[in-house]
Amino acid sequence: MLTLHYKHWPNISKSLKVPSTSLYDNLKVSASRYPDQNAIYYYGNNLSYAQLDREVNTLAGYLQHKLGVKEGQKVLLFMQNSPQFVIGYYAILRANAVVVPINPMLVADELEFYVRDCEIKTALIGQELFERVQPLIGTTTLKNLIIAAYSEYKGNDFDGKLPPEVEMERILFTESNHTAWKDAIQANLTPGEHTAKGDNLAVLPYTSGTTGLPKGCMHTNRTVQANTVGAYYWSRTTPNSVHLMALPLFHVTGMVHSMHMPIYSGSTMVITTRWNREIAVQLIKKLGCTHWVTIATMIIDFLANPALKAGDISTLTSISGGGAALPEAVGEKLFNLCGLRFVEGYGLSETIAQTHFNPADRPKMQCLGIPSFDVDARIIEPATGRELGAGEIGEIIVNGPQIMVGYYNRDDENRQSFIEIAGKRFFRTGDIGRYDDEGYFFIVDRVKRMINASGYKVWPTEIESYLYKHPAIQQACVVGIPDERRGESVKAFVILNDGFEGKVSEDEIIEWSKQHMAAYKYPRQIEFRKQFPMTSSGKILWRKLQEEEQAKVENKVN
Repeated sequence: MLTLHYKHWPNISKSLKVPSTSLYDNLKVSASRYPDQNAIYYYGNNLSYAQLDREVNTLAGYLQHKLGVKEGQKVLLFMQNSPQFVIGYYAILRANAVVVPINPMLVADELEFYVRDCEIKTALIGQELFERVQPLIGTTTLKNLIIAAYSEYKGNDFDGKLPPEVEMERILFTESNHTAWKDAIQANLTPGEHTAKGDNLAVLPYTSGTTGLPKGCMHTNRTVQANTVGAYYWSRTTPNSVHLMALPLFHVTGMVHSMHMPIYSGSTMVITTRWNREIAVQLIKKLGCTHWVTIATMIIDFLANPALKAGDISTLTSISGGGAALPEAVGEKLFNLCGLRFVEGYGLSETIAQTHFNPADRPKMQCLGIPSFDVDARIIEPATGRELGAGEIGEIIVNGPQIMVGYYNRDDENRQSFIEIAGKRFFRTGDIGRYDDEGYFFIVDRVKRMINASGYKVWPTEIESYLYKHPAIQQACVVGIPDERRGESVKAFVILNDGFEGKVSEDEIIEWSKQHMAAYKYPRQIEFRKQFPMTSSGKILWRKLQEEEQAKVENKVN
């Protein structure tokens, strides 16, 4: 087990006992300890921990007594960030069932796969998503819907711009087996005994399916608790902390760091349904937000706000996140503004968020951090499984208490995704990285994303980090494009900062790149864009851009 990082470990235990209780028990304890504490702030409205726990229990009672939800049954959670997402998630747990949180950007044809894969009978949905779900009623196992109107939980005195989904009044649904959210709550049914423990399945987040069909990651209460409790201690959260919830809750990072961890600590969640940089500033300033877990694309957009001042975000004590490395130039801009270093972490759906954290007092830029509590992380040669040393580049593998039980209904994938070393079972992340002499891990890129240019390995993430140092560049995405002579060449899609359009050309950026990168690395083509295709969790869909380039070549041939 790698221990180089122990020299830089914070002044806390290197190991944590994982609770044997369920995630719902965390809410029950916090509601008992801090009944009057604001659990949720939502566009002008507050919901106390006592109210949150009460609604979770009454909704769980409705799921059990009216809809027949049984222990271990999988229930679809298909909605945007809202109080109802939190209530729905914990109500499913309270009913001893399993949460299946799905990306609200999916359409009916995509959604059908998940319903069939889990044989789902009951779904909690946002009303704006009804038309995507309705075609599945009667054509799949899906039978029962509880439909939420986000507007029922907003306040009346919020003076900022509301997302349209939050402004939308409640729609009346008259179909059988379609229940309005408020009606389910007001039925005031008492659920049966909560029997779920640590090893019961709790949540089934799905991977994005970039290498094939989406795969459900089976996480127990214990695996999720490992990262919930770990995040609590690492982030130095207290019941007085106020967390800005900007990341989507269906995604594991937002799920653990913006929902489970605040609930475990009894602190306040400030929920935003849609990302809006002006609203984010307003909420941080008004509510005194202390913690913000985010991603690089949000930070870049946030800092591009010309009206942003240091005093607006002076209450923040922690800005952290993952997903993709924050460009060094952006990190320096953030530090110069507010004196805070962006603290990066690393994890996957298979690890229910973090396996690595940067120490808050000693972070490194564009770095995954050091292995988290009780995590054994190593680097191996992907083809042979041979373990590599400091500075050598290979595949990151991890063993730890947060690793999923396995993929749901995917025996072949399970056999391929784990490797055993000296009797220890490691998950193969598919990410290429290295660690330095101090035990800090760095990502090089995804295995599938490498560009082979004239036999040289080119990692797009590295090229992007260079491009972000150019003063005109706000965002960059690098892909490989077919090249008859070189096999592949590097192309960069670029979004310019305000004020640079028409003042800098593609050729000028190519020439600048030549001065800052090796000859085989620099982009041969630059294309300016107004925006990039994005996932709802804020990641750039580089694969879609690459597919567009491949389609251009195929069209020329035909």
